Amino acid sequence: MNLNLQSNDFEIFGMAPGFGLDRAALDARWKDLQREAHPDRFATADAQAQRVAMQWSVRINEAYQRLKDPLKRAVYLCELHGAPIQAENNTAMPAAFLMQQMQWREDLDEASGLADLERMADEVTAARRDMLQGLQTTSDELRDWPALAQQVRALMFVERFARDVESRIDLLGQ
Repeated sequence: MNLNLQSNDFEIFGMAPGFGLDRAALDARWKDLQREAHPDRFATADAQAQRVAMQWSVRINEAYQRLKDPLKRAVYLCELHGAPIQAENNTAMPAAFLMQQMQWREDLDEASGLADLERMADEVTAARRDMLQGLQTTSDELRDWPALAQQVRALMFVERFARDVESRIDLLGQ
């Protein structure tokens, strides 16, 4: 393998850095890279070659996990471009977004049955889809990394809420 362990995830996969990527091409490249680096291929090699193969296998899997997940990919792009997410200490959000979040929380508290929860899940899914499209525009067209970081923080709120809705649905299903 003639790759560098210090390469970024996109370089490892031979892809241009960006939010929008061809998932089928990513999956195919991951399989190819895994075949090349699989430790079993180096079973008869010396200890150093085996160790390097193991490091590559781990590095390829880490990169793949990050690139295949839209939220993780967006976080990674922000970090690559010097706009870390800092979700723990930067929770500033536009007022309209916060009002929507408060309304969703109230709706969740007041949900009386499965139909209410499924309607909420559909609404959150639609909002998430719109937000992902916005991430792609901000990343790949505008290349505005601070704005992308703010959008990622907002999506983290939505993802957390979606998990809460799913948990309530699961509780009703028991």
